[in-house]
Amino acid sequence: MTFSKISKILNDVNNILFPHLCFGCNARLYRGEKLLCTICRDQIPLTEHNFEAENEVDKVFYGRINIQKAAALLYFEEEGIVKNLIHHLKYRGQEEIGTLFGDWFGSQFKSQDIPFKIDLVIPVPLHRRKQKKRGYNQVSKFAERLAFHLDAEFNETLLVKRAHTKTQTTKDRWLRYQDQEGQFLVENVRELHNKSILLVDDVITTGATMESCGKVLLQAENVRLYLAAMACVR
Repeated sequence: MTFSKISKILNDVNNILFPHLCFGCNARLYRGEKLLCTICRDQIPLTEHNFEAENEVDKVFYGRINIQKAAALLYFEEEGIVKNLIHHLKYRGQEEIGTLFGDWFGSQFKSQDIPFKIDLVIPVPLHRRKQKKRGYNQVSKFAERLAFHLDAEFNETLLVKRAHTKTQTTKDRWLRYQDQEGQFLVENVRELHNKSILLVDDVITTGATMESCGKVLLQAENVRLYLAAMACVR
């Protein structure tokens, strides 16, 4: 019996004893399915907000920050598949969800005729204390896979969060903006000069975090700023 056949048998036994479940509906995943079952993949609310036509995410930043374009893969709702996925990504150690979203969105970008080149992909940073507690930045894998598909450089050390703030989920737009203002800095601004930068986050709600990060990035010379998120609120 070959090694590949033995490996397949062991994998099947493992799936029987410890079945992988769908993060959307908790149904058992079958061969070929990863993280989401086929039904949940078909039902997940895609936005179709890309880097081509004007969209709702662009409008969030009108009059607030000078961006070239914004995009989001999914709609975030109070209940449902997307909320479950983001929750597991942020609080249950399921980093592979970020990889899934990055490959999904990245393949969409590849299929478009984008008339510009992204040079650098930067994830919105966590404060070092929060990242140490969580063990990872939930946006990093998503940003890294986007960089791969866009043939761009990935860098998660240039943009730094210098103050630890409490969760933003229960705060209104103005309070979020006040909390985020002045919280970020760039370690070496010269590395951003003359670059097209894609700033990446998990969920866009009011846009306060991305606005604050973007203002810092735009202090570099001749920067063209683009935004992308796993999800956005309708």
